[in-house]
Amino acid sequence: MSKIDIKEMALSLVTGMLVGIVFKALKFPLPAPPNIPAFMGVFGVWLGSTLVKN
Repeated sequence: MSKIDIKEMALSLVTGMLVGIVFKALKFPLPAPPNIPAFMGVFGVWLGSTLVKN
């Protein structure tokens, strides 16, 4: 795995929050899992692909 870049993670978090705010303001459905188990499923897909890639 590559070294974690804190600045990149912070920018990703801020961007995601801004997208969430804009989507809610425009009354669009959120482009994210609606609950923690769904989020963990997406995370599991990412983790599995990362483990296989390396």
